[in-house]
Amino acid sequence: MASTKSKKIKPKTGLARCMELASDRRGLIFLSALLSSLAAIASFIPYVAVYFIICSIIWVYPDLGQLDVLTVMGYGWMALAGIAANILLYFLAILNSHMAAFGTLYKLKVNFANHITKIPLGYHLTIGSGRLRKIMDENIESIEGFIAHQFPDFVASVTAPVVMVILLFAVDWRFGLASLAGIILAFFAEFAGYGSGAMKENMGKYQAALEDMSSASVEYVRGMPVVKAFNQTASSFKRLKDAISGYTEWVLKFSLGWQNCMPAFTAIINNIYLILIPVAILIGSDTTDYKSFVMTFIFYLLFVPAVAGVLNKIMYISESFMQINGNVARMDEILNIAPLPETAHPGKPDNDDVVFENVSFSYTGDAREMALAQVSFAARQGQITAIVGPSGGGKSTIASLISRFWDVTEGHVRIGGVDVRELTLDDLMHRVSFVFQDIFLFKQSILDNIRMGNPGATENQVMETAKAAQCHDFISKLPDGYHTVVGTKGIHLSGGERQRIAIARAMIKNSPIIVLDEATAFSDPENEYLIQKAFEKLMQGKTVIIIAHRLSTIRNANKIIVMEKGHLVEEGKHDELVAAGGRYAKMWAHYTEAVDWKINTGKAV
Repeated sequence: MASTKSKKIKPKTGLARCMELASDRRGLIFLSALLSSLAAIASFIPYVAVYFIICSIIWVYPDLGQLDVLTVMGYGWMALAGIAANILLYFLAILNSHMAAFGTLYKLKVNFANHITKIPLGYHLTIGSGRLRKIMDENIESIEGFIAHQFPDFVASVTAPVVMVILLFAVDWRFGLASLAGIILAFFAEFAGYGSGAMKENMGKYQAALEDMSSASVEYVRGMPVVKAFNQTASSFKRLKDAISGYTEWVLKFSLGWQNCMPAFTAIINNIYLILIPVAILIGSDTTDYKSFVMTFIFYLLFVPAVAGVLNKIMYISESFMQINGNVARMDEILNIAPLPETAHPGKPDNDDVVFENVSFSYTGDAREMALAQVSFAARQGQITAIVGPSGGGKSTIASLISRFWDVTEGHVRIGGVDVRELTLDDLMHRVSFVFQDIFLFKQSILDNIRMGNPGATENQVMETAKAAQCHDFISKLPDGYHTVVGTKGIHLSGGERQRIAIARAMIKNSPIIVLDEATAFSDPENEYLIQKAFEKLMQGKTVIIIAHRLSTIRNANKIIVMEKGHLVEEGKHDELVAAGGRYAKMWAHYTEAVDWKINTGKAV
């Protein structure tokens, strides 16, 4: 029945989520909590001991000769033992919490790194490297800090007030009640700030703004050559400027949110004795045992500073709770992205043909915003299939769907008759190689960068592949040849050189399906010709899909597919399409006009 259906379980956040993440180390967590509680109790022993010393002195005053020195010394040792116990117990608590935290941090980072390799690769493009870096370096690191430091302090901040209230009422309930009134006022002032919905909202938006500014800063630094080339500044880079403005707005709102509650809190906890004095006057005016009264009043005057210390710790713990809530939520936002589903019964392709069958795809999931609509074509094994069209036509989307950067919204992408969703990810990645426009080289040797396509390749195999990719000559001229580390000692490669290393990486992988996203974009005419000849030799028998912008590079393709606004509008060979006089013919005419265009200088008449 509907009434008996279980409610959806609300995901854990903050402390509960941190404890869940550290569940396999709960023994260390529990021991840390116990030791921290004992440390909090031990921290009050010196106050009690000092009180007993003062009581011993007042009790015999003014005849100090009757003072029991051994007893006073015993109280002194008691105070020292309390201090030592507090330090030792807290040290052991922190030791255990750090052991739990480091183990949890290691597990979290490994799991997070593994998870982002399993989610659709398209998310890496939309999330951004700056945001992922911040989550890995800051948000996850903060969980380690919370478990290692804030959790023991949290346990102590819970234990200490309980012990404190017991002591306050054990000596004299009247002074205890007055002290409690001050504590309640301080708590009220504190949680008026931390506990308000507006403050929590500001904290969340502040963290989001910080994250956005981090991503924009990474993008700005990466685009520095363009910024400098056009003599621009950080303020002219709109996204960074907006991100900094947004961050400034929320950090000010968050900070100014304390302008009332913080001064009130600080004033109350540091002046609770002002509440005690009127109470002491009332009690003292009606007492006959002045020695007992004085000793009791002195106890509370000694003990009140401890109240300030405890409440200060609670305040900072409260701030940590607000921060950890946001940090955990941002980590879980990525962890909750479902990995690409893998089939339990993988198929085995008959060949390496790539076939699109009525494929439609939307990045947003909105049927009104289709990046591809009912696209069907076949890229045959042993042939070169080129995809051309204006920007935004869907060319790169087609490439991303082949290797499941995203999964299709409708239709099927098949390799050898098997839907790519029915292949294991390892098999799919083994079958497909990519060369992107944006080349990323790791800060490793050029040998290792090329061998990433095939970790088992020998150095001779790497060299032969580099020769085929037309990059052997410039590599040989580097200080350490193939062992030169990219990005060190002033070693920087041009765009064309990086492109050819990426091509070598794809070649050595020797996948049966090659996807080239404008693989010769940064090559000069001479190297472009050589690379094209290398493709003809090394890619025989493979399925080659080229996303082209320079139409001259795909004139000899076996098939040219023309995309426009997500639709396949034409398909055929170069000569056929030019003769048809359609969209491709217009693109070819514009391209040849641009190539043949020359600047003519006229003479003044």
